[in-house]
Formats: sequence, C-alpha cells, structure tokens
Amino acid sequence: MATDWRVGAITRAMLPVLLALTLVEVGSGLVLGSFEAELLASPSLLVLVPVTIGTAGNLGSILAARLSTAVHLGTVAFEPGDETLAGNALATVALALTVFPAVGLGAWGLAALTTGARLRPTTVLAVAVASGFLLSLLAVLVTAVTTYVAYRLELDPDDVVIPVVTNVCDVLGVVVLFLVVAVLV
Repeated sequence: MATDWRVGAITRAMLPVLLALTLVEVGSGLVLGSFEAELLASPSLLVLVPVTIGTAGNLGSILAARLSTAVHLGTVAFEPGDETLAGNALATVALALTVFPAVGLGAWGLAALTTGARLRPTTVLAVAVASGFLLSLLAVLVTAVTTYVAYRLELDPDDVVIPVVTNVCDVLGVVVLFLVVAVLV
C-alpha cells in the first residue's frame, strides 16, 4: 500500500474523517451533559468518566496499532478463523479485565479522599469492570471494522484507525458507563 504524502492527498483522505469525528465528539458531550445530575450526585462516577473513556480509547489504540502493523505485514486476513485478529482481540479484552478493576478502585479511592464517596467500593468496582469489559468488546469491534474499511478503501490504517477508534470510544464510553450505572446502581 503506497502512501501519498502530498498535502492535498492527506487533506482529501483525512478532512472528511476529522469532520465526521468532530460531530461524534459533539454527540459525546451532549450525552455526557444529559447525565450531569447523576454525576454530581455520585463523585465516584464523576471521577470514573474520563478514566473509563480514556482507557477504552487506549485499548482500542493499542489494538489499532497492532492491526495496522499486521495489515502492512500482510499477516491479518479479517476472516473468522484469523489467529492474528483473534489473538489480538483476546489480548485486548484480557488487558481490560486487568486494568479496569484498578480504575474502579482508584476512582472510588480518589472520590473518598477528596469529596467523600457516596457509593460503596464494590459498586464502583462492579461498574468499572462491567463497563470496561463491554467497552473492550466494542473497541475490538470498532477497531477491526475500521481497520478493515481503511484497508479496503486503500487508506493507510496508521492515519485513519486511531482517530476513529478513540473518538468512537469516547461516545461509547459515556453511553456504556451510564447504561451500566442504570443497571447496577
């Protein structure tokens, strides 16, 4: 896959993506704003929001970098039995299951130290782990689809996938976190 490094080519490839992602981020802000009352009532959740969103985006970015490299090396096939894709997806979910418990306990601890935690630590831990698990599955799906689409459109996945994944994970992070809160709290 040859990359055209001229300003015009980069602009044609990236401007539509960046404009669409701007709208996605506005949507994320609107969703977040609609949960303002719940966030202010539970400081632990308020602390959990940016960390959850950031961690989901980071997990997706790690997977995006690995899949982009696999595309360039020709070692990923995007088929159901693809071991490269499955192994990287499984590693992403496993990483989420090890990171999000620390995220939940850290959010509860920080809220307890600063404003007083109103939720039990087990509740915040359950919200963080459930959200993290669901977000890791969604991040894997979004990353795999975006990488495949970039490859099929002959766009460099190194340029396209990480911005798409991090922005989409912002929106998904807010939505998933508050769906889990609605179920568990």
